[in-house]
Amino acid sequence: MLYWHWLAFGMALMAIEIFLPSFTALWFGAGAILVGILLLLIPSLSLAWQVGIWAVASAAATWAWFRFFRDKSPDRTKAGLGREALLGETAMVVHAPVGDKRGTLRFATPKLGAEEWQFLCSQAVSAGDRVVVEDVSGNTLVVSRR
Repeated sequence: MLYWHWLAFGMALMAIEIFLPSFTALWFGAGAILVGILLLLIPSLSLAWQVGIWAVASAAATWAWFRFFRDKSPDRTKAGLGREALLGETAMVVHAPVGDKRGTLRFATPKLGAEEWQFLCSQAVSAGDRVVVEDVSGNTLVVSRR
């Protein structure tokens, strides 16, 4: 195999990573690119050595990713965790609930894509009061006065 075969193979594996969520193909592609660069520098490298270097480099890079780096970059979004993202958050009452009508509150920063939310409160609140989210009921927040 020529050096550019390994480079093309590595780039193809890295392109496949677009469709995979695990970063595994990325590291196999990096291993192939490493072999391509080594083959460019040492053209007499046998095919057995090329495949061996590719396998070891790919396995080592994949192991290092899952062992050291993946755990250091946790998902900081709260996607799929709507209730947990809102519990304990503090907001300000914009419109107090009147009768059966829900009130409106506003967070300082948007929560789950919205600044304003409808809420219910068992205590009497008025516009400008601070409230804390205690529970989520559908799209309505259940709050208590702070």
